[in-house]
Amino acid sequence: MVRVLVVDDQGVYRRLLVRLLSASGFDVVGEAGTGEDAVRQVEATAPDVVLLDVLLPDFDGFEVARRVAAGATRPVIVLISSRQREDFGAILDLGLVRGFICKDQLTVERLNGLLPEG
Repeated sequence: MVRVLVVDDQGVYRRLLVRLLSASGFDVVGEAGTGEDAVRQVEATAPDVVLLDVLLPDFDGFEVARRVAAGATRPVIVLISSRQREDFGAILDLGLVRGFICKDQLTVERLNGLLPEG
């Protein structure tokens, strides 16, 4: 079972994702609403995947990805945002994240398409 940490500052959307993922067979190991909490929870829960909102109240998802990459736990990071991928330019190509999904296009199938076979 794939272990997922859900990071989004909007509690309603975060809970929706948790229900969707849980109903689809994912093991949601935690939730975070800030970048700082996300980094702490990655270390505490060792998820396989972090579903990570780009825009957070303290620092952005790119900084979370940088901090996670420097840590001992190396989950797959998939960024999500209500903005389009093009709004973030080349920063998505730095190799810190596996992919990007626009929030209004997020499905379990799209997420699975970004995960390694296993």
